[in-house]
Amino acid sequence: MHLVYADGQGNVYDHPELHGLARSGDMIVELLEEELIPLPEGATLSLLPNTRAVGMNPATGEMLRLPEGSQAVGALLPQGYTRLCLPGYVKTDKSYKLPLFGYTAVVWKDGGFYVAAEKTDDPFKWNPLNCDRAAVRSGVAALTAKYPENRLYGHLSNCALGYECLTSSNTFLSRWEGGVPVSYSCNAGCFGCISEQPDDSGFVSPQTRMNFRPRVDEIVQVMLEHLKTPESIISFGQGCEGEPSTQAKLIIEAIREVRSITDMGYININTNAGLSDHIRGIVDAGLDLMRVSTISALDDHYNAYYKPRGYSLASVEKSLKYASSQGVYASINYLVFPGVTDREEEVEAMVEFVRRTGLKLIQMRNLNIDPESYLELIPPPQGEVLGMKTMLDIFREELPEVVIGSYTHVPPTGEARTKRAIARL
Repeated sequence: MHLVYADGQGNVYDHPELHGLARSGDMIVELLEEELIPLPEGATLSLLPNTRAVGMNPATGEMLRLPEGSQAVGALLPQGYTRLCLPGYVKTDKSYKLPLFGYTAVVWKDGGFYVAAEKTDDPFKWNPLNCDRAAVRSGVAALTAKYPENRLYGHLSNCALGYECLTSSNTFLSRWEGGVPVSYSCNAGCFGCISEQPDDSGFVSPQTRMNFRPRVDEIVQVMLEHLKTPESIISFGQGCEGEPSTQAKLIIEAIREVRSITDMGYININTNAGLSDHIRGIVDAGLDLMRVSTISALDDHYNAYYKPRGYSLASVEKSLKYASSQGVYASINYLVFPGVTDREEEVEAMVEFVRRTGLKLIQMRNLNIDPESYLELIPPPQGEVLGMKTMLDIFREELPEVVIGSYTHVPPTGEARTKRAIARL
């Protein structure tokens, strides 16, 4: 398990003597063989600027920093893979904040790169290599020509072509899960927001948030173009927008109009679910799937990260319970971070939260954040750090009816669709 590092020009090397190390929270830890898998297809290597790699002398067990100019290297994983450890590094400039990515420990082993990760879902649909960029360009040209006045297609074309966002690309490919953003505002101030950051945050948002309020007809056009197969999913709530439920009136009108025309496919919302009354109206309009973003089931941790405005974690739980009771296939978008999510108190709280809300699916999503900034923000640990692999095992044992995955699924055997149809009657 040789240390992987980079020089000042970005060339990547494996160290001939030192073993690679990792981080769990703020602790430098040894990697275990059972934590390593070959670098997945679709993953990329990334430098960690203003850092020095840390390795271990296998003969003595001594931890050593590489000379100045030797930067740490991490892997950025595709969806479907859950990070178990961060790269082993120390910062050379403690004031510097790493770009908002989910850095994963990587080593050189048996003639190839290996990462500290576990496959938690089938990555096929979200592998960037399975997205034909020429086909996306053709789809953009076709739909923007067909709907020249639809500002959503203009906005999504930048997401698909500029950012190579897979969800917006799917919108132009008319396949799988596509996106329909609706909101430029938000009722939370997420510390790691990828679409809007305060000027003094020190972070650069990797995406630009939409800056207009779409019309119902624009939303309906996008939805109807996408909902053409039984397994197609159209989703409110994208990385390029704020909280979609702040535009509940638009969403409710659009869902009702679309469902008066077709029953095809699934309508999903990615939401913080804090506006319980708004969520109730969206559910009643005909929502099929709901994915709720959370980082914790503990109030102090949740509040530190989300900075909710006018709602609480109790509001989120209320929304989930109502959606589940109405036959919506409910899941959480669980933002996970090694050394934090796998704390004993976090695991216990999340197991109980899932049981109370009737969730069907936990989507494990690697938190894109500067580690030091995040650890300074949240409460200190109260119990033992169990390890991410142990945490996943506990979820599977304690929640046998809950799917552990990484992205939105179509419900099995149409169960949710049947319940929704009965509820509408």
